[in-house]
Amino acid sequence: MYRDNQEKQLMKGNDAIAEAAIRAGCGAYFGYPITPQNEIITYMAMHMLQRGRVFIQAESEVAAINMVYGASAAGARAMTSSSSPGISLKQEGISYAAGADIPLVVVNVVRGGPGLGSIAPSQSDYFQATRGGGHGDYYSLVLAPKSVQECADLTYMAFDLADQYRMPVIVLLDGVIGQMMEGVVFPPERSLSELPPRDWTVGAMVHRESRHISSLELVPEQMEAKTKARFSRYERIKAAETRFEALGFEQGPVDLVLVAYGTSARVCLGAKQLAAQAGFKLGLFRPITLWPFPTEALAQHVQGGTPVLTVEMSLGQLVEDVKLAVLGKAPVHLLGHCGGVIPTEEEVFGEAKHLIMENRRKS
Repeated sequence: MYRDNQEKQLMKGNDAIAEAAIRAGCGAYFGYPITPQNEIITYMAMHMLQRGRVFIQAESEVAAINMVYGASAAGARAMTSSSSPGISLKQEGISYAAGADIPLVVVNVVRGGPGLGSIAPSQSDYFQATRGGGHGDYYSLVLAPKSVQECADLTYMAFDLADQYRMPVIVLLDGVIGQMMEGVVFPPERSLSELPPRDWTVGAMVHRESRHISSLELVPEQMEAKTKARFSRYERIKAAETRFEALGFEQGPVDLVLVAYGTSARVCLGAKQLAAQAGFKLGLFRPITLWPFPTEALAQHVQGGTPVLTVEMSLGQLVEDVKLAVLGKAPVHLLGHCGGVIPTEEEVFGEAKHLIMENRRKS
């Protein structure tokens, strides 16, 4: 394991994402400033050019995502980053990339919305990330770090997954994770010459026929066949790439299951400790891939009608996937905040205790 016996660096989550992207072989970065992800574009401006790689601050978010599309189609590992309203502007380009089977990495450091909203942290872009976000039948693979270390690990992984499955991969984190500082150990740096070959790109056309990459298909039956083939690939992704963390289930049944990701999961971990001190047993289920969502794993951890409390910094988005996983076999409740308000450990514990006592009275 690369983290063994290595010294940690104290770094912000945003900076860790940028450094991990460089180490993963990101050859081209295109972005546009917006809070709270500006450290990413600043770090890339400082370090990409030093390594002889491409950095451009585009004239807009729309321009940035289309530059990423072009660079990836030409053979580079390419990336962009932004925050909520900026990601909305990139959705057309992400949809085009999905339709053309072009790998790219998009980082969204989420702020409150809708509209310009606030610059405070939020998790209200869950639907946008996990339901495609743009037009058409497609998905993006979505990774959700809860720590600075995971910012590095999951960003590094995102480039490999994007290349392996030829699709957009979104690293989704709230503003707290992006701005907080923790110790981090980075994976090894790859030189661009060491990366797997991309034999599908439009580049290197000297000794072969030129290739045309496009999402356009005017024959309905061919368009349907192309989309169905892509969805077959999605099924393989669901089988191979679903990731989650489950804590507190090792010693048998729990009184209640908490479901959360990102900052909300960190808060839930503190609430779980408060509950243990008060004699209650909570399980914490944290999806790491938001798409594909770990549906079967969550269903296995909810047994015998055990109540479920979804904690999120939105007014109810993650909870919809939780309900689909549970399928009515247990009551699912929501503790949600929006606009940049972060739940507290005491609040989560208080709500969990209330639901446990209520469930005991009913039984």
